[in-house]
Amino acid sequence: MAQATTTIEQQFHEEFSGSYERSRHALEIYPAGVTHDARFVKPFPIYIERAQGSHKWDVDGHELIDYAVGHGSLIMGHNHPTVVAALKEQLDRGTHFGASHDQELEWGEWVQRLVPSAQRVKFTASGTESTMLAIRAARAFSGKDKILKFEGHFHGWHDTAAPGERPPFDMPSQHGIPQVTHDLTIVAPTDDIAFVEQALAKGDVAAVILEPSGASWATIPLREGFLKELRAVTEKYDTILIFDEVITGFRWAPGGAQERFDVTPDMTTMAKIVAGGLPGGCFGGRADIMAVFEFREDPKHKKIVHPGTYNGNPLSAVAGSTCLKLVADPKVQQHADAMAERLRAGFNTVMVDRGVPGSCWGESSVFHVALGLEAPNLSAGDMRRPEGIDATTLKSGMGGKIKSSFIAGMMLEGSDITFAGGWLSVMHTPEDIDKTIEGFDRTVARMREEGTV
Repeated sequence: MAQATTTIEQQFHEEFSGSYERSRHALEIYPAGVTHDARFVKPFPIYIERAQGSHKWDVDGHELIDYAVGHGSLIMGHNHPTVVAALKEQLDRGTHFGASHDQELEWGEWVQRLVPSAQRVKFTASGTESTMLAIRAARAFSGKDKILKFEGHFHGWHDTAAPGERPPFDMPSQHGIPQVTHDLTIVAPTDDIAFVEQALAKGDVAAVILEPSGASWATIPLREGFLKELRAVTEKYDTILIFDEVITGFRWAPGGAQERFDVTPDMTTMAKIVAGGLPGGCFGGRADIMAVFEFREDPKHKKIVHPGTYNGNPLSAVAGSTCLKLVADPKVQQHADAMAERLRAGFNTVMVDRGVPGSCWGESSVFHVALGLEAPNLSAGDMRRPEGIDATTLKSGMGGKIKSSFIAGMMLEGSDITFAGGWLSVMHTPEDIDKTIEGFDRTVARMREEGTV
C-alpha cells in the first residue's frame, strides 16, 4: 500500500503507466483516444492483454476481476472452453462464405427456442442495427411514423433512438440529428402509463420500445407490474410493443426479461450474449410483422431491404449457438444473479458502516453504484432501486472526481468497475465477490480520507 501522502489517482498513474502511455498514443489515432465512448474514462482507460474466466490482465501485469465482461456479452466468462473449441473448429472451415450455411440455421433455431416472441428472426452485426430495423419494420407494418420510448432508455446510437436518452430528457441532447427526426419520437416519463395511453390514443404511434429492465440495464428500474400494464395498453390501441433485450436477453432468464416477467412483446431486439461474445445482433417477433422482409411476387407488397455483409457470419453463428446452448440452463442465470446480489448487499453494507452516502442497486445479474448519492432509504442489504431519487439523478450516477477516484481505487484493489457498475458471469465466484467488497471498503476509506466523499 502506498504512503498516505500518495493519492489514489497518483498511485494509479504510477502503477498503470503502460496504459497511460498507450492512452496518450491513442489520442493521435482516435478522436478522444477511444473506440467506444464508454471507454472514455478518467484518469485514463486501461489496456488489456488477455482474459480468462472472470479475470483479465492488463499491459502492466495487474490481475483484475472483470465486471465489464465484454460490455455484458460474456455471461459464460472469458474464453469458455466449449465456445473456444467450437470457434477453433469453425476457423478451419472458413470465416465468411458469402452464402447461407448450416450454422446460421442452428443459431436462428436456438433464438426461436429460447425467446417467447421470436416467431421469425433476422441477424445483424450489432444491437444498434437490430433496434433500427425493428423500428423500421414496425413503421412499415403499421403504416405509422411515430415511436414512443422512455426517458433514459438506450437503444443504440441511431437517430430515432437518440431523443430522451440523456438528461435533460425533454430536450435534444445529441448534435447532428434533425429536429424533424426528434419530432417523430415521443419521450415518456418513467413508469407513467397514463402518459403512454394518452399518446397511443391519438392513433399515430407505430411502436413502443423500451428496455424491460428499465433505463440503461436497470439504472432506472421500472416499478413492479409496469410491463404488464404496458402490454395491456399497447394491445388496447393495437400498437407494436418492442422489448430491447440487448442486455436482458438470455441474462434475466434463458428467455430474457420477457420470460422472467411473463410478458411477451410483439418484437424483440438482441445482441451481446446472443452472439456468444463475438460481433452480432438479432431481432425478431411476430411472423406477420417480420413478413415485411420477405420477397414476394405481389406488387402490393412493400419489402424492407436488409443487406449486411456480416449478417449471420459463420464465426458469430457458431459462437452464438454454442453460447445459447449453455445459457439455456437456468442455473447459469441463477448463479450470476446470486453473485450480483452478494455484491450489491456487500457494497451497501460498506457504505452504511463507513457512513458514506451512496447506493448500490440493480436486479438480475447487474449492479450500479453511486457514491455521494443522498438516498433516503440507504440500507445495508440488497437494493433494486433507491427510492425517492429522480430519474435524472439515477441516470447521471456519479461523475467528476468521485467517479475517477472510485474507478482508479478499485483498479488498484484488483477490480475493473469502469462503468460504475457492471455485469456478473457464471465464472464469478464468492471469493471474487468478497475480494471486491474488501477492495471497495478500502477504496471508500481512502476516498473519505482524501475528502472525495
